[in-house]
Amino acid sequence: MSGFLGPLELDGRVPPGQQTRIAAFLISAHGALARQFAFTLPVRLDAAWQTELNAQFYRETEIVSLLMRATSWTPDFTLGYMVASWETAWLPAPIDGIPDPRLAQAVHLATLAHAVHASIRPAALLPIEANAQDPFVSALRRIEFESSRLLQSQILFLKGTDLAPHRDAVSAALEQRHAAVRKLWREVLGSIGIDAADRNERKP
Repeated sequence: MSGFLGPLELDGRVPPGQQTRIAAFLISAHGALARQFAFTLPVRLDAAWQTELNAQFYRETEIVSLLMRATSWTPDFTLGYMVASWETAWLPAPIDGIPDPRLAQAVHLATLAHAVHASIRPAALLPIEANAQDPFVSALRRIEFESSRLLQSQILFLKGTDLAPHRDAVSAALEQRHAAVRKLWREVLGSIGIDAADRNERKP
């Protein structure tokens, strides 16, 4: 197994089969975040962390839109089952020790987003000879850049004073989310011949 995407096509583009599988997974993850951010947003913003939810909703939507347009899609008949398992993984999980349902939902979203943005580094899979003019290559690099920025906001919220009384619960939820996302990402990459080592994960 290789540690990078490829073998590349003659013009340095990522093979459509790999593009399709990678894009489908990223769209599932970022699309789930966008939907959940949208449903979590209140009609009126009463706290600073709610304002950040609004900003992150638009960023996640932009990532999904970019992937839809930049990917060279090809039929993949195994995606139906895979997408169903991915979508189930993004669902909210109970968080013990946080009685405020709004705050608990915000923690769920922040831990899921942190895991997605930290555990998935798609641009790290690109070999140096990848065609920089390939829209898919450009999209992966743009997503990694945006993920780095979004990750900082999630870290600030998760380590903020609002969650100080719930530090143990937040840490446990974050660890569980990271483990689940890493497992799914390794499975996706393994299915297209990529060796997914944990060296690709950002450290908080």
